[in-house]
Amino acid sequence: IIDVYMGASNLPTIGFALPVFGVQDDSEGAKGIGVVVGIRVFDKNIFDRLKQLGDTTETSETILIRSTGSMVEYLSPLADGSAPLERSLALDTPKLASVFALQKPGGFAIKRNYASKDVLVTSRPLAGPPWVVMRMITRAEALSATETRLKTILTVFTLIIAGVSVAIIAVWRHGSSLRATEALEKARISSERFENMSKFMNVVTNNQPTKIITVTADTKYAFANEPASREAGIEPKDMIGKTMASVMGPAQAQAYAEINSEVLERFAKNNDVEEARAQHIHTFGEEDSDDFSVIKSDHIPLSGGIDHPPSVLMTLNDITDLTKERRNSEKMLNQLIGTLVSVVDRRDPFSAHHSERVAEVAKSIAEEMGASEEDSKTAQIAGKLMNLGKIFIPPDLLTKTGKLTDKERSQMENSYMVSVDLLEDVDFDGPVVDTIRQFGETWDGKGPLGLSGNDILLSARILSMANAFVGMASPRAYRQAMTFEKVSNILLEQSGSKFDRKSVSALINYLENRGGMEKWSYFRDKPKEVEGE
Repeated sequence: IIDVYMGASNLPTIGFALPVFGVQDDSEGAKGIGVVVGIRVFDKNIFDRLKQLGDTTETSETILIRSTGSMVEYLSPLADGSAPLERSLALDTPKLASVFALQKPGGFAIKRNYASKDVLVTSRPLAGPPWVVMRMITRAEALSATETRLKTILTVFTLIIAGVSVAIIAVWRHGSSLRATEALEKARISSERFENMSKFMNVVTNNQPTKIITVTADTKYAFANEPASREAGIEPKDMIGKTMASVMGPAQAQAYAEINSEVLERFAKNNDVEEARAQHIHTFGEEDSDDFSVIKSDHIPLSGGIDHPPSVLMTLNDITDLTKERRNSEKMLNQLIGTLVSVVDRRDPFSAHHSERVAEVAKSIAEEMGASEEDSKTAQIAGKLMNLGKIFIPPDLLTKTGKLTDKERSQMENSYMVSVDLLEDVDFDGPVVDTIRQFGETWDGKGPLGLSGNDILLSARILSMANAFVGMASPRAYRQAMTFEKVSNILLEQSGSKFDRKSVSALINYLENRGGMEKWSYFRDKPKEVEGE
């Protein structure tokens, strides 16, 4: 991706660059012959997508920003007439809304915009480009209705207190000091309740696109803003006192109730909001169909008071569309990887499906070791792509049955570094390229990069083990497939020197106790192309 820059036409411009490979029939394989570059103006067609449909506010803005060095750049037009890329401000500008948006995406605060006006601001990062979408509205407009209501309530309470005071004085003057004292106490309680209500109204506001609710420990609503009530189809005042199960359904209610219970329990122990708060992502419905939703929820404990019991402030963001888009991207990536793998497999019948088998074994090892989902996915993708560099190795060398020369052996063993060069600029979700780069490292530090022990990525250690296993358990042009018992013995001998002991133990346990020998018995079969010969 070529990020936004000021183009030759003095207009914001964005683009992309992709390599082009020639298809050749000779033994040298495909070669890079050029680069396709696409350029377009970053214009009104893009900026119109930032507008909120149905937005009736006068001062709200949705802006694209990014961090460049010590500056924050505004990529989209501003309300003061500034053109895209025309304005930039220092990152150390005090209380700058765009700096808060870059540093704490998903957060919410009152800051100052580029014109030094107080604004309410929130943001979220975009997947792919290094941009952040910032949404802000002036504090005066956002809180005008709330402040008007508070002033009205304050006036009413002031008049009530004044009336009560006059009555108390009159009663006192008639000698009823006991009743006067009682009335003063009631006035004090009323004033304290009013103060608590004012604080509560400042915390939650209807001028937010995010669904905001507060619920008590028994899952009853204490507050709901207008976006939350619109989704539920119930007026905010009618939601108060209802249970979450009766409004959002039992599945969502149970998931959120369990999180809220843990949050309140942690808050009761240490009274620390930051330690007690929690953030979760839940998927509701069948993921295999289009009828599912993904909700990101934040849970913040609120201490109780006279006006309300201890409760949890919840913000709910629907990220279903973003999740679907990411899954589609992953599907396309897997299809592309499958195509690249097939190119390598066609050139060497003995290595056909080798990459897919390495990825499968790597996944099983990772799960047996209890590795994270990121490490597992990284090892799988790296397993499928590590042999991509073999497209530059002549087919007669790939299928050679005789002894290899030192040069030929070096070319074969270091082909994975060619894969690293080819994939260096591809943006993967995990450290796929580094995993392939460290694939040749050994536990004792005698690999080409000199890394040892836990300094080697876990995904690279898993990949190295999976590749060695598949290579020995599969037939090659120069030998038959080894038995699983022999492979296990060899791996055990090299445990702690070449391979990580934990990955060796995980693989052998999977083979012997998880049905791995039966599941992977077909690894030992000769390729059909070779059998036909």
